[in-house]
Amino acid sequence: MELYDGPLDVKEIFGRWLDEEAESNYGAYIPFVGTIRAEDGIEALSFDIYEPVLQTWFDAWQERAKDLGAVVKMAHAKGDVPLHTSSYVSAVFSPKRRVALELIDVFVEDFKANAPIWKYDVKNGKRIYAEDRSTPMVGSGLLA
Repeated sequence: MELYDGPLDVKEIFGRWLDEEAESNYGAYIPFVGTIRAEDGIEALSFDIYEPVLQTWFDAWQERAKDLGAVVKMAHAKGDVPLHTSSYVSAVFSPKRRVALELIDVFVEDFKANAPIWKYDVKNGKRIYAEDRSTPMVGSGLLA
């Protein structure tokens, strides 16, 4: 798991991941890139991350992937990420394409639902909590 201040350098990250796994003999490599869209008058999105919980979540995914003979990689931005740049990239390396295709889908969906990352719209230079596009974490909150 990699965390960066500001937008991600997708080419550098994916290139490095490819180099890291070049000798691994995996037959499938499935990347996913999340890019900031222009919508609702935003200038950027901004992200806060609770790193210890995210690391625990990601470590569990590493074990799940390992059980399938695969590897999961992920990078996410902290702070402000301007329009048309990337805030999130992930990839699955696997011996077989079906495992990689299925695993990347489940991984990205679980990330969206359960990763401890708080999203803010940036409008007129101000951060506004994006409550309408946020998913409550299971077990969080006063009444959990």
